[in-house]
Amino acid sequence: MRARTLIGLAGLVAAITIGAPVAPLGAQTANQTLASVNIPRQVTADGQALKPGTYSVRLSKEAVKPVVGQSAGSTVWVEFVQGGQARGRELASVVSSADIKQVVEGTPPASGAAKVQLLKGSDYMRIWINRAGTHYLVHLTATP
Repeated sequence: MRARTLIGLAGLVAAITIGAPVAPLGAQTANQTLASVNIPRQVTADGQALKPGTYSVRLSKEAVKPVVGQSAGSTVWVEFVQGGQARGRELASVVSSADIKQVVEGTPPASGAAKVQLLKGSDYMRIWINRAGTHYLVHLTATP
C-alpha cells in the first residue's frame, strides 16, 4: 500500500511540475465585485475613456492567457461598472499578501477596501484593492 501511495504522490508532483493549471489567488469568481471606487478624474482603461465618478470594480468572465514566465492567475481582467453596465475594463495584477511589500511601497488598504492614487506627476492612476488578503493592482492613464 505504501508503494501505491508513493506512486500516486510522484504522479501528483509530476503533474504540478509539468504545468498543471494553477488556480488564481483567493477564491474569486467572474462577476464578483471587488470594491467600489471613486475615480476623481478622467482616465483611460484598455483604450476606453472612463469619466470621473464612482464605479464598482468586478472580475471579468474573460480569461487572460499568461505570457511566458507568468503564472496563471497573476493577471485578471476587471470591469468598471456604473449604472449596471460595464463602462470599461483593464488588466489587474494579482498579488498575495506575502508578496505585496515587494511589489508596492506604502500601506495597503484594509481588507475589503480600496485606494485610488495618482502616480508619476499625476499622469497615472493606481487602483489598489485588497480583497481578503489578495491584492489587485490596476494602473490607468490619467487624461488631462
